[in-house]
Amino acid sequence: MLYPSHMWFFKICAMIIAGLMLKYRERIGENLGEAEWMKYVGGVYNLIIIVSIFIFFWAIASLTGTEDIFFFPFYMLFGGAFQ
Repeated sequence: MLYPSHMWFFKICAMIIAGLMLKYRERIGENLGEAEWMKYVGGVYNLIIIVSIFIFFWAIASLTGTEDIFFFPFYMLFGGAFQ
């Protein structure tokens, strides 16, 4: 899929934001607080790590045009929800 020329900038910004989420996860976690459901994924800090890794890989996949390969397990789980 061809994107307008400015779309690559947003993908790189998403990668930078993911790195900043990893670096400042303690500050972000203090602002979010601890919820009961977050204990199942290891707490608020681990949730931030998981989300930032997901954002980083999504940005790389969208830059290279391999989103369909990267998100194939989600396509199998949710069916046509992504179409």
